[in-house]
Amino acid sequence: MKSDYEDTLDKNFEKALTLCSKSYSYENLIEFLKSGNIPEKQYAALVIEELKTPEDAEIFISNLINCDGKIREAVAQKFLELCEQEVYCDYFSDYPEILAKATIDINANISRMVIDGLSKMKDFKIFGEKYTDKLIRYIDEAFDGLDKIVFKDKKYTINKQLFKLYWCLEGLNNYSNYISASKLKKILKIALNRPEYTVREKVAQILKNLPENDFSELILKVKSDDNYYVRKILTT
Repeated sequence: MKSDYEDTLDKNFEKALTLCSKSYSYENLIEFLKSGNIPEKQYAALVIEELKTPEDAEIFISNLINCDGKIREAVAQKFLELCEQEVYCDYFSDYPEILAKATIDINANISRMVIDGLSKMKDFKIFGEKYTDKLIRYIDEAFDGLDKIVFKDKKYTINKQLFKLYWCLEGLNNYSNYISASKLKKILKIALNRPEYTVREKVAQILKNLPENDFSELILKVKSDDNYYVRKILTT
């Protein structure tokens, strides 16, 4: 990951002040997003108001991954705003892999903004199929990783897999219609057996939007869960 910061905090602060004190054309902002340093990309993501072409949308969305967290968070915030307009949802629907990776960003603020934005894109069928397929792969990796963890493994390793599982389930909530009922049942059943109540909460939220007759066994399990917050989702 390339930092592209100046060599001192003072210089970075001066750079940010300079950016905020000037006005830049649309073309300048796109160029910042394409090849700027951290302050330039962060600034451009926050102030840009439109994306005129699919090519510009690609430059913008590519900054959601493989770059500094300050850039990713600024891009996620703007992504959420832009998803209010269908034209941008159409642009972004070409990037299911980038958006799946952003769904499980190490920064929970980014994950949340991306998932909230993606709620506006759930009717894009091809995107939905590809995005969901990627989430399922991540979920299977998380299950496999958790199964292989032994006592001596560091807590970070466990938390990393749980974090991935948690946000994938959250992301899947709006896209559950893109997965077969049999595969979905298998995923939810395994997740419901996790000791972490936050994971079981996510399962309950998904089940709340599914046909009760088709998932009755899992729904009954949630309603009898030991944790009040898990039960509450389906009993209120």
